[in-house]
Amino acid sequence: MKKQIFMLIAIIGFCYQSLNAQTNNEPPRPPKPPTIEERLKLVNEKIAKELTLTKEQKQKIEAAYKDFFTKTEELHKKMPPPPPPPPLPKEVMDKLSGERDAEIKKVLTGDQFKKYMDIEKTLRPKPPGNQPPPPEIKKN
Repeated sequence: MKKQIFMLIAIIGFCYQSLNAQTNNEPPRPPKPPTIEERLKLVNEKIAKELTLTKEQKQKIEAAYKDFFTKTEELHKKMPPPPPPPPLPKEVMDKLSGERDAEIKKVLTGDQFKKYMDIEKTLRPKPPGNQPPPPEIKKN
């Protein structure tokens, strides 16, 4: 008898959860993208963890990334909406990344820049969903 009552309560609970889930038809909202300051903090923490930088190097790298993040946000604002904003074309992102990396290369030593390039790959946003990242194209 106790098992039957327990099963009845479990079935009622399951049915209640199913009905509640069906009545909430509102699609989930996408998370808000991080602010420039939040992204700068993450970049600074990750780069400082791996590289030993002088105060001047830190300031110049932060300035290069701040300029990069500001320009990408401006470009996203200019693009017509649908939310979430579509990704920027690869050519545009490559150009902006190249400008940023050129500024950073002026500041770092050769070994620091090699480590930086490895770190920078980990800072790139992950592709949406469970898709693997696109393969990298090696330039000769």
